[in-house]
Amino acid sequence: MSTVLERRADTWPQRLSDWFDVPDLARWFDRVGRFDEFIRIEESMHDGRFEIRAELPGIDPERDVDISIADGLLTIHAERKEDSAVETAGRRRSEFRYGACTRTLPVPDEVRAADITATYKDGILTVVVPMPAKAQSQAAKVPVTRG
Repeated sequence: MSTVLERRADTWPQRLSDWFDVPDLARWFDRVGRFDEFIRIEESMHDGRFEIRAELPGIDPERDVDISIADGLLTIHAERKEDSAVETAGRRRSEFRYGACTRTLPVPDEVRAADITATYKDGILTVVVPMPAKAQSQAAKVPVTRG
C-alpha cells in the first residue's frame, strides 16, 4: 500500500531529524557531504615513507590547500569557496558553498618541511613524508592472551 504525501512548505520536514526520533543518527545524516566536517584520509608506511592520501574533491590545490608542519604535527588545511550564478529570462539563480576543514597528524620531530612532497590528482591529495632513519623501526607483533 502506498500513500501520497502532499508537500507543503509549512509542514514538510526540512531535515532528517524532523522525521526520526534517533537524534544522533539523524544529525549524522544531516552532516553527510558537508565539506567542513572532516578530511577523510588513508595512511600507509612503506619504503621509509609515510604516505597520506586525503579526499579533497572539487578544490584548486594551489589556492585552497595549505600544508604545514610544526612541533611534530603535520597539518592539512583546505578551504572551498564556490559561487555560481545563472541568468535566464530576467531571472537570476545563484548558489554558493563555503567550508573549511583541517586534519592534523603526528610525525617525528626530525621531519623537515623541505623533504615533504604533495601532489593532487582526481580529487585526491597525496602527501609523502620521508621518515628519518632514527624514526624508522621494525614492526613487532604483540601477543594477545585471554584474561
